Amino acid sequence: MNAEPVRVHVLTLGGTIAMTARDAGQGVVPALDAADLLASLPAAPAGVHLSHGDFRRLPGAHLTLPDVVDLRAEIDRSAARGCDGVVVTQGTDTLEETAFALDLLGGGDTPVVVTGALRHPGRPGTDGPANLLDAVRVAASEAAVGTGVTVVFNGEVHSARYVQKRHTERPSAFASPGLGPLGWVTEDRVRIPLRPARVPPLPLPAPAGPAPVALVTAVLGDDVRLLPHLPDLGYEGAVLAGFGAGHLPNRTVADAEALAARIPVVLASRTGAGELYRNTYDFPGSERDLLARGLIGAGAVSPLKARVLLSLALGAGLSREAVAAACDALSA
Repeated sequence: MNAEPVRVHVLTLGGTIAMTARDAGQGVVPALDAADLLASLPAAPAGVHLSHGDFRRLPGAHLTLPDVVDLRAEIDRSAARGCDGVVVTQGTDTLEETAFALDLLGGGDTPVVVTGALRHPGRPGTDGPANLLDAVRVAASEAAVGTGVTVVFNGEVHSARYVQKRHTERPSAFASPGLGPLGWVTEDRVRIPLRPARVPPLPLPAPAGPAPVALVTAVLGDDVRLLPHLPDLGYEGAVLAGFGAGHLPNRTVADAEALAARIPVVLASRTGAGELYRNTYDFPGSERDLLARGLIGAGAVSPLKARVLLSLALGAGLSREAVAAACDALSA
């Protein structure tokens, strides 16, 4: 008797992978649907049954966290219907944040793979079909079961927790600084030798949705004078992307402390890789000083992803202590 096929559901959100020009000489816009994208594949991998659905048709820059919360619910419904794996295609502008949010909100073992393209279908060497085919292979693979949400580009399998977009246009734009890929696809085979420890999922945000969270980056010579005004602008939390291992200019320290007394403030490193220090430097505005003033250390979570985490956590009513514990768990 033949084995049952592996069922993989493909959900499309738009993005470069789905973009074409309406008229000759015009710029590209999201126009292709899920059926169009699947038609670009030579064939489904052997033993895989593909289904599809159009979830959104937007540039990646237009997606929001409420879109991602809704997407997580649709993924969970697909798994409940018996799908063995889910592939999500979207624009690369916000892909690292979407994948991370999906991972934070999901705790099941069903493989969820996010992919897209750096070169739209009208360009020579478009990478969309190859990325989509590799993503389907990963979603259908037993090796991907229980790995959490992964991102597949350029033949590499990355953890949503660590992956970052590092270039505007190269097919190799996605990388995991400090860690590298979890695995790869070669000769149609999926290899995933590394498996990050899973962490408990965050609860879904309340009906009001994810909380508004500001991301402020420290730069040379800036006094970050907008910090005291963030709560009055409606922000319920803030992420400060500090220098190096977690430092701010000394002239911003009082404002950062006052802000942390009003709303949760997460301190991350603007470098985007490595772990925030806790107990090394001891000057005003150092990590020791700022954490003692009530800021929450992001650990190894990048500023972009710390903002996603804080927004979802506050939207679900979690405390500062729970946010700190989540950052610690994601850095383990």
